[in-house]
Amino acid sequence: MRARLDEIVVDCHDPARLVRFWAALLGGEPVDRAASWSYVDPPRTPRLAFQAVPEPKATKNRLHLDLAVPAIGPAADEAVALGATRIGDVVTDAQGSFQVMHDPEGNEFCFVE
Repeated sequence: MRARLDEIVVDCHDPARLVRFWAALLGGEPVDRAASWSYVDPPRTPRLAFQAVPEPKATKNRLHLDLAVPAIGPAADEAVALGATRIGDVVTDAQGSFQVMHDPEGNEFCFVE
């Protein structure tokens, strides 16, 4: 049997806020299914869902999203305007460049080019 990735679920405090942030970055229309569950179906990407949990985020994510962009600087600027935070500087190595970011609730993601 082979499974198919259906959706990625992020635990958070405010699903409605986070779904709007991610919909603005990735495209798609935010959907609030319930007060504790929201999702977006970005084009060419599995569903990204947000579920409310009572506990706070305690440590670094064990999983994060890498978002391919044509240029890191403008993408990071747009994300910051939407409520994200840059973490450190752009890192460049033999594989390319990336910028670590936090979404409005502190979940890590990277812009890569």
